Amino acid sequence: MKPCALIPAFNEEKHIGKAVAGVSCYVTKVIVVDDGSADGTARAARDAGAEVVTHRRNLGKGAALRSGLSKAFEEGYDPVVILDADGQHDCREIPLFLEAAQGEGADIVVGNRMGETERMPLVRYLTNKVTSYFVSRLAGQRIPDSQCGFRLISEKAFRNIKFETSRYDTESEMLIEAGRAGCTISSIPVRTIYGCEKSRINPLVDTVRFIKLVVKHTLGR
Repeated sequence: MKPCALIPAFNEEKHIGKAVAGVSCYVTKVIVVDDGSADGTARAARDAGAEVVTHRRNLGKGAALRSGLSKAFEEGYDPVVILDADGQHDCREIPLFLEAAQGEGADIVVGNRMGETERMPLVRYLTNKVTSYFVSRLAGQRIPDSQCGFRLISEKAFRNIKFETSRYDTESEMLIEAGRAGCTISSIPVRTIYGCEKSRINPLVDTVRFIKLVVKHTLGR
């Protein structure tokens, strides 16, 4: 295995340096995709030792994931562990993802936060339950927490995904497409570190995007 960490980031100057430093000892390389930030995100990431891919304007988390994954696999890294830039994910759990991929032969490994939901906001909990139900049905595999951004993906899975989205719906599209292509999707328990960060998900807009994704894949079966 030649693992790489991918961190999509938008205006995360305050957190990105710590995030990069935290994951560096667990992977061979760290790639940060600066998705059109207006602050010093790119500079801070480079100073911390990451390779930075820069979008001149904000294209969305999905577009950042696609750019970063393409870069990583083109450079020969496999698998890629994806983490958010805001410090919500415990980098010390990265070895668990690598062990699941190697030991179980999983093509995608998704973090599962649903075992400890006491601190999870109620709206987020309910959203995760609903979206995970539909994603699991469409992917043909049980995925308890389909919205967790802490995940691992292999090049095999990436090459089987036909990306048509570019925002937060890409994380669901990734699982649906990979599952339908016959890739193995595994889940492992992870903890989430809740701080003062504010979600950038637009409840109305991103819900509509998710519904469109579900309808498209339901009708396209």
